[in-house]
Amino acid sequence: MPILDEAQHKIVSDAVGEAELSTSGEIVPVLAQRSDAYSDIALMWAAAIAFTAMSIFAALPAPFLDLWDSLVGGWEHEWTTGETASMTIALGLIAFVATWLLLLIPALRIALVPSPVKQQRVREEAIRHFKVGADGRTHGRTGVLLYLSMQEHRAEIVADEPIHEKVDAEVWGEAMADMLDEIRKGCIAEGIAAGVRDVGVVLAQHFPRKDDDRNELPDRLIEL
Repeated sequence: MPILDEAQHKIVSDAVGEAELSTSGEIVPVLAQRSDAYSDIALMWAAAIAFTAMSIFAALPAPFLDLWDSLVGGWEHEWTTGETASMTIALGLIAFVATWLLLLIPALRIALVPSPVKQQRVREEAIRHFKVGADGRTHGRTGVLLYLSMQEHRAEIVADEPIHEKVDAEVWGEAMADMLDEIRKGCIAEGIAAGVRDVGVVLAQHFPRKDDDRNELPDRLIEL
């Protein structure tokens, strides 16, 4: 399902058009539900839980074996080495499958992804979309992509090289802060619009609009 409705998309599109009136730069806002499936992280968690379960069983087998005997009839059973090994493997497989099934819940999977991994994946996805949708697609290479990933609660600003050379990364921090302040209130469209306006102010300082300037990229929000 779309994150924003038509009216909210218009809020962002209008902000892009207004911001570009004073700059030759082109602003591309992108909104994504998430930046990665994190299947590799889920696999690592499942393997770690399975290994932990097998290790605990190997260290303290008696309680598990007594419980199993009670569940299947209550008669004591003399476990052979082969049977104990089979039980260890079975326990590991059960733990692995159970963990994997639990991590099919998106909210739980995202919660177990380490913060640095989220930041890296969001950054990589932002750069990928920038290369596809904005990199080098303007006459003076003055494209800026503002990327927001909802499930990770992360945002990135990626700019063409000429902009990167003139604008320090810290400068984008203000645009990011204004955007996130609104988004934390639940005002997603208004937050993106605020970020777009701030980016426009920065671009106007370094890349003012020229008389022969033309709009090279669509003034709209790209929702993934």
